[in-house]
Amino acid sequence: MQGTLREIDVHTIIHLIEFGQRTGELLIESSTGKFWFLFFDNGELIYATDTDSNLTRLRDYLHGLGLDHALDHLSSSKLGINVLEYGQIWALLEAKILTPDQAKSILESTIREVLFEIIGLYQGTFVFEISAALTPKLTQFKFSQISSEHSQQLQTWKRFYPVLQSIDQCPVLLTQEALPLLNTWIDGKTTIRQLSRYAGQDISHIGQMIYDAICFGQVAITPLAMSTPQQVKVKSPRILCIDDSVTICRAVEYILHNHGFQVMAVSSPIKALSLIFQHNPDLILCDITMPEIDGYELCGMLRKSSAFAKVPIIMLTGKDGFIDRVKARMVGATEYLTKPFGEKELLTTVEKYSKR
Repeated sequence: MQGTLREIDVHTIIHLIEFGQRTGELLIESSTGKFWFLFFDNGELIYATDTDSNLTRLRDYLHGLGLDHALDHLSSSKLGINVLEYGQIWALLEAKILTPDQAKSILESTIREVLFEIIGLYQGTFVFEISAALTPKLTQFKFSQISSEHSQQLQTWKRFYPVLQSIDQCPVLLTQEALPLLNTWIDGKTTIRQLSRYAGQDISHIGQMIYDAICFGQVAITPLAMSTPQQVKVKSPRILCIDDSVTICRAVEYILHNHGFQVMAVSSPIKALSLIFQHNPDLILCDITMPEIDGYELCGMLRKSSAFAKVPIIMLTGKDGFIDRVKARMVGATEYLTKPFGEKELLTTVEKYSKR
C-alpha cells in the first residue's frame, strides 16, 4: 500500500491498517523531506519514530527523569537503523536503569509525539510494508481509541497561531515567577517540543501554558527559524543504495546525507541500472534479495563494465551464512553488511570504502 497524502490522509491510512489487522511498517514522508516510521502488530501501534538517528529524543525523555548519562555506557542497538531508539530503551530496561513503567511511558510518548506531527499532514507520500513485528513488545495502541484525542489536541494547537507557529520555537522568561512547572528548563534555547518531553505532558498542554503566559506578558517566544537547505559539498562521495525496502532506502539516505554524503536511494533494481551509468556513484549499497534482478546478478553485471570494475559494492542482506559470503565474493562484492545493521556499522563501512 502506497500513495500520496492528497489521495488519502494519515488518519484514514492508520485506520485501514488497524481494520485490516496488518503487521508491518508505515513510512510517512512530508513534502519538506522529513520522515516518520510507525510500527504495527495486528493493526495496533507498538512504536513510532522519526529519522533522528542520534537519539536526541530519547536523551530528552531521560533528561526529564534525571538520567542524563544513562546512554553513555550502553552498546549499540542491533535492531537496525530506523529502530535504534527502541533497542536502546530495551537495553536501559534490561540494565534496570529504567523501570517497566518508565520504559512504557517513554514509548507511549514517542507514539503520541509522532501522531501529533503527522495527523495534520496533507502533502507528502506514504508506503506501508508488511514485515515481522518489532520484538520484544512493551506497549500497544489501537489508534481508533485515541484518534479523537489527538485530533482535539491538534485543533487546540492551531488556536495558538500566529503567536506559536512551531513546536520548535523556544520560550523566554520575562519574569522569574512565570511557568513554575517549566521554568527550570526554560533558557531561551529549549524548544516547546523538548519541554513536552521533559515534563512528560502532551505538546498542546505545554503550548496552552506558554500561550497564556505570553498573553499575560510573562513569556516571550523566539522567532521561527527559517531552515536553509544544506550546501552539498562538490567533492563529497556519491552513494547509491539499491534495496526493494523503501524504508531501508529512506533511512540509509537520511543518515548518509546528514554525514555529508551525496545519496540516491532506489527501490527498483531495473531503475537502478539506468541511474548507475548516469550518476556514476563512488560506492554502491546493494540488497541481495530483490525482485526482477537479485543482488548477486546485479553485482556481476556491474563488474563486467569497465566503468564499475573497481567501484566498491557493499551487499546488504538478512542472511549471515558462509555460503552467502562466498557467493558475494564470487560475483565481485567488496563487502557484506548483514541486516539489521546500526548507524555506526553503516557509517564505518561506507567511510572505509568511499573516497572521502
